[in-house]
Amino acid sequence: MTKQVAHPMMKLQRKVSSLVESNIIKPEDRIGKIALLLGNDWPHWKSELLDFDFSPQDQIRELLLVENWDED
Repeated sequence: MTKQVAHPMMKLQRKVSSLVESNIIKPEDRIGKIALLLGNDWPHWKSELLDFDFSPQDQIRELLLVENWDED
């Protein structure tokens, strides 16, 4: 049985979900708002998000709705 490694975007998605659950950000906030919370990691995650056709203007809700991060 092989253990499947979680896609890095799942890690970001879980982190963002936790921030929403903690009422630090809202689902209707723009993805760009998490830049302040991710600090020095933001340029990396922004690049990843752009690769998946997200923009900083998109709502956080849209990021949380993704169920599969396959890069096919």
